Amino acid sequence: MKKIILTGGGTAGHVTPHLALLPALRKAEFEIQYIGSHNGIERGLAEKAGLTYHPIASGKLRRYLDVKNITDMFRVVKGLSDALRVLRRVKPALVFSKGGFVAVPVVMAARLLRIPTIIHESDFTSGLANRLAAPFAKKICVAFPETLKNISTKKAILTGIPIREELLKGSPTAGLKMCGFENNGKPILLVTGGSQGAAAINNAVREALPALTKKFRIIHLCGKGNLLNPLPNGNAPNTYAQFEYISDGLANLYAAADIVLSRAGAGTIFELLAMKKPHLLVPLSKNASRGDQILNAQSFQKQGYSAVLQEEDMNPATLTAEIDALYCRKNDYIKSMAQAQQTDGIAAVMDALLLHV
Repeated sequence: MKKIILTGGGTAGHVTPHLALLPALRKAEFEIQYIGSHNGIERGLAEKAGLTYHPIASGKLRRYLDVKNITDMFRVVKGLSDALRVLRRVKPALVFSKGGFVAVPVVMAARLLRIPTIIHESDFTSGLANRLAAPFAKKICVAFPETLKNISTKKAILTGIPIREELLKGSPTAGLKMCGFENNGKPILLVTGGSQGAAAINNAVREALPALTKKFRIIHLCGKGNLLNPLPNGNAPNTYAQFEYISDGLANLYAAADIVLSRAGAGTIFELLAMKKPHLLVPLSKNASRGDQILNAQSFQKQGYSAVLQEEDMNPATLTAEIDALYCRKNDYIKSMAQAQQTDGIAAVMDALLLHV
C-alpha cells in the first residue's frame, strides 16, 4: 500500500482540505498519516479522523522584528530534525502540504530525502510558509486563476480547493430543527466568521438584529466564547439561533440557509461556491491581516459569485442594506456560481498527487 504524509496546520483552513481528500485517498489505496505541531488545531482534527499523527516542533516565522524570531529558529531546526526522523521511519511515497509554519520543515525534509512533495495554496497570494516551501515542491496547486499569473514558475496548476462532500448533503429540515425554527416562511440568513468567530461581524449583526429579524431568520455561528446572553432587544422567538461553533451538522445549517454572511477565507468561500449559496463577504481588513481575504473577495466579486462589503464600511445600516440587496439578487449569484469551473477540487488535486507517486 502506498503511503502519503499530509501536513499543515495553525488554522482549520490548513486542515479541512486534507479531510475532504480522505475518501478519495483511501479509495486510491493510500495509507495516510499526518505530521503537525504538538498543540495545534490540526492534531485534534487529524486524530478525530482516525489518522496516525506525528507531532513535531514548530516555530512561527514572522515578517517583523521580534526577539521570538531568534528562539523560534531553534524550533524550526528541531522541527526539521523531527520531520527527517518521521519520514525516514514512515517512508512515504509522497508528501502533501496545505501550508502553515509546521509544514515548512516537513517539506524541506522531504526534499532532502528525495520524497516528492505537492503543496497547495488556498489564498489569492501565497502565505510566507508556502513561499518558503515552494522551491522544494514538485507542484504548487492553486485555488484562484489569477494566482497562476502571480507565481513565476511552471510548477503552478489550477485545482480549486478540495471541499468536504458531506457539506453538499445537508438536510434543511434537520437544520431548522437544530435551530428550533418553525417553517414560518421567512428566509434564513446564516452568519459565520470562521472557527474563531469575527468580532466586527458579530457586533454589527447584533446591532442590526431589530431590522434584520423583520425579514430574516438568523443562524449565527459566532465563535467560541462569543454567545450573547441575554439576547438583544428586538429579537423574537423563532428568528435568531446562535452557536459557538458547529462541526457535526454544519451541512444541515447550510442547507437550511437561503443566503450567507461570511468572512472571505479561501476555504469558506470555495465551500459557498460548491454549495451555490448566495453570500455577502466581509473580508478581514489589512489592519489585521496581510490582505489575502480582500483579494479573495475581489476575485469572487469579479467572477460574479459574491457581494462584498469592506469591514471599514460596515455598520448596522450598510450591513442591512447589503443583505437586502443580496437576497433580491440571489438568483443572479446562483446562476453565476453554477457556471464556475473551480468546484471539483478533490478530483483536480488527486490527479496532481497520482502523477507523482
